[in-house]
Amino acid sequence: MSHASTNTVARANADRGDSMERVDFDLHGIVGVRLLDATPRDAETVASQLGLPRGRLDRRPEITIRFVAESSVAGPLRLIGVDEAAFDDGGFLILRGPRKSPVAVRIPFEQIGGPNCEIVCRRGAPGIPLLIPIINAGALSRGYLPLHASAFEWQGRGVVVTGWSKGGKTETLLAFASRGARYVGDEWVYLDPHRGRAWGIPEPVTLWRWHLAQLPHVRRRIGWKRRLRLGLFAAVARAAERAVQSRLAAKVLPVDLLRRSLPALQRQLCVNVAPEQLFDTGPPALDPRPSTLDHHAMPVDRIVFTGSHADEGIAVRPIAGSAVAERMAFSLAEERLPLMSSYRRFRFAFPRRANSFLDRIDEVERALLQQALGGRDALELLHPYPVSIPALFDCLAPHLEDEFESSASPQAAPLPTARAVCLTS
Repeated sequence: MSHASTNTVARANADRGDSMERVDFDLHGIVGVRLLDATPRDAETVASQLGLPRGRLDRRPEITIRFVAESSVAGPLRLIGVDEAAFDDGGFLILRGPRKSPVAVRIPFEQIGGPNCEIVCRRGAPGIPLLIPIINAGALSRGYLPLHASAFEWQGRGVVVTGWSKGGKTETLLAFASRGARYVGDEWVYLDPHRGRAWGIPEPVTLWRWHLAQLPHVRRRIGWKRRLRLGLFAAVARAAERAVQSRLAAKVLPVDLLRRSLPALQRQLCVNVAPEQLFDTGPPALDPRPSTLDHHAMPVDRIVFTGSHADEGIAVRPIAGSAVAERMAFSLAEERLPLMSSYRRFRFAFPRRANSFLDRIDEVERALLQQALGGRDALELLHPYPVSIPALFDCLAPHLEDEFESSASPQAAPLPTARAVCLTS
């Protein structure tokens, strides 16, 4: 697009009250993101993806996202897969965004993890595909470990809970937050392996219907409209399950279609809630000024490695931090699959444009995992699924209290009475 036509578009948008702006986000001084020519809607979309407030960078950003009115094409556009990706003479485009929505986002994979990666996105997109994995790659290249984890401070000490996806990280956070722990992060926590510090970002917390059934004080906070929505989806899912199992229904209803639709219905039985809406002792307000690595850092005093098992009780036992590091290397590689799959498409399009950092990212990550966790004692927390959230606290807290020399008694929100079946190791 020419400079003149860009100015024309900017003036037209300004006439509609849709002014262009520059917006900065700073992940605790680890990775900076700058939006250029973004509409207020674009800025809000990226802010909701990141869970970060707007800030001000006093340095060159590691990631720049430039918004344009229309995606330009240089030469013939060739597709990879069915509406998944494409490339032209100018570079590589992702065609599917969040929730498989159609987008056109130009991502220079050869720049990921480098000092400046510039992404170009059409205005009005529902989100930037692969944004968190790209940020995580930038953190890794700078010596910080993005860990799939939840984190909280309890009795003045920092606890990081990690494991495979759906292994109980959020449930452990909810259990301790309900007893006065301060929320630090859920989903991604960023560790400094050398200083033993961690930072979270206030991403929305995903709450499932069975979470809310156990935590009425949390359920009251999500509002009646969301509770009604959950109830409606639950009723539809139950009706579909009964229809699938009914011989009579099979004669009059498209049972195969219902069976295929069930997983999609069950994925709707949750809500995403901002942490400040959930937790009285939530994260401190992030400072909009340029970040330093001391802002909002949590000391990493205890590592908990969590997962589910086939037994009915909850087991807590010691585990070597090096073993946690070895196993989490594969969990983090699994979380990175969408990024690496797109990188392979990029290499298909441009075989000679390799990214040497992405080619060795697993090796870099394993080294940082061992630096961050390898020399530590940790606890393994195993539980049935779904688990009693109050029982998680009852079984894990005594093991943490053994470590924490603190007599402070946190203000606790009352949990429902639960019978904790704590297994001995």
